[in-house]
Amino acid sequence: MTRPITAGFDGSEESVAALDWAAREAVRRDLALRVVQAWRFEPYEAVDSADRDTQAGWVREALAETAAVVTGRYPGLTVTTDALEGGSVETLLDAAADAETLVLGSRGHGPVVGFLLGSVGQQVIAETTRPVVLVRAADQPSAEAAGREVVVGQQGDPEDSEAVLRFAFETAAARGATVRAVRAWTLPPVFAYSPGSLKLLDEAGGLEPREQKALAAALEPVRRSFPDVPVVEHVEMGSAGQVLLSVAPRAQLMVVGRRARRTAVGARIGSVAYGVLHHADCPVAVVPPA
Repeated sequence: MTRPITAGFDGSEESVAALDWAAREAVRRDLALRVVQAWRFEPYEAVDSADRDTQAGWVREALAETAAVVTGRYPGLTVTTDALEGGSVETLLDAAADAETLVLGSRGHGPVVGFLLGSVGQQVIAETTRPVVLVRAADQPSAEAAGREVVVGQQGDPEDSEAVLRFAFETAAARGATVRAVRAWTLPPVFAYSPGSLKLLDEAGGLEPREQKALAAALEPVRRSFPDVPVVEHVEMGSAGQVLLSVAPRAQLMVVGRRARRTAVGARIGSVAYGVLHHADCPVAVVPPA
């Protein structure tokens, strides 16, 4: 089954930018675009005609107008629309399940925005099994110009990052872009040193060469699958979030993995993904484990 690129739409400035990003990606990958809007029936006692069917018609009409604008801008693109009654999180999760990628608008920076993201976007990212891309209102097609990279964070063993690396390489291949694969490392605590660990480090030539070898090993399978995609291997000391954000200005897309977990106050997506989502200016793709 060929999956579409799916954009969540609510008429906001952010969702308009996300929709345009999704349309461009669908054109590049020769996929259809699906536009989904969640809505809830709101009774209006003073307006007799505003029953459920009427309100559903308003949403469908607005979506049809939006689709007409998109197809006018991208004439060869197949666009379908769905006005789905229900909660935003549930609707977007259902839509994502059938999507190649789900694309959503992101409202900006800061702790207050973190709360807003947590109300819908964070739950969707934490629970979906499909990649989710967050796009800011200020996103411009010019940011995808030649020279801007697809930056991907690699952590752990090769199997831990298989899905996130494949997504990054597939995206870069469709755009003719370079992949910058980033692996951050920190000094281990003193109590972690032991004769055995020191021997392994000596055999690897030191800490940073050991991390370079780990990154190369993780990249090897995906580089074989995408031999024409240029790759920059970037190993740097520091926290993963800080290192990724330091190279964000050169990125047309930032790709990170997701380590979702549930807590008493809701779903969490991992500190690296959370930090990049809130502070990177470029679109950010969050990819669940394979």
